[in-house]
Amino acid sequence: MLSITEREFYQLAGFIHEHYGIRLKKEKKTLVLGRLGNTITRQGFQNFSEYYQHLQSDKTGKAVFELLDKITTNHTFFMREPQHFAFLKEEVLPWLEKSVADKDLRIWSAGCSKGQEPYTLAMILNDYFGLKIDQWNTDILATDISSAALKSAVQGDYSAEEVQGLPKYWLKKYFLKQQEEKYVVKEALKQQVVFRNFNLMNVSFPFKKKFHVIFCRNVMIYFDTETKKQLIKKFYHQLQPGGYLFIGHSETLGNDKCGFHYIRPATYRRG
Repeated sequence: MLSITEREFYQLAGFIHEHYGIRLKKEKKTLVLGRLGNTITRQGFQNFSEYYQHLQSDKTGKAVFELLDKITTNHTFFMREPQHFAFLKEEVLPWLEKSVADKDLRIWSAGCSKGQEPYTLAMILNDYFGLKIDQWNTDILATDISSAALKSAVQGDYSAEEVQGLPKYWLKKYFLKQQEEKYVVKEALKQQVVFRNFNLMNVSFPFKKKFHVIFCRNVMIYFDTETKKQLIKKFYHQLQPGGYLFIGHSETLGNDKCGFHYIRPATYRRG
């Protein structure tokens, strides 16, 4: 039966932290073994050391993508932390409608998992602008490091249980009920979300224009203090002056907010 030594665990954990910012503490050793054991055995590796060497030598990126799909949780749901969405609709969008002269809204869902967050944002934008939405560019950028999560997000298939918290008129307007237990996001809404694989640990962010709103919720809980600090600085430089950053309610920017002003729980604004 496959096992993982402490040296192998810290070697793999160090690789994941260095390249993707995710901090795996020693109590995650059993989780790593459980999530990767079958994959390693199936691929013919005798131990984690052989698997680690394969990760480093694989030039296709396939091995790393599979690793991330196994390690990352990708747990989310529609209308998670609904206070954020209410504040967006009641406070942020009216401000943007008045202040964005070129009608090009820039919204980024960073760590979008299986798509619930960006699709929720798209539905809110449609509700807010109504018939005027065609006058605006409301495309939402949605990124994640998990290729499996992104594939699921692009498909936009959700169970009845996953969508049960949504307003009934949203289900009717934005989803197709394919069978009793399955709802699929309508094509028109899908076209408002651009899904991309992206690593938040990249040294530079290649975006041509700055964002008005960034959602990065329940992602930084996996990072250590220094990694979070560096990411917050990157977000600051990627936001327009006055732009909003939404993080998870279990997260904080810490004492050094890197130029952000606290607005309300888990909501900050660039100065």
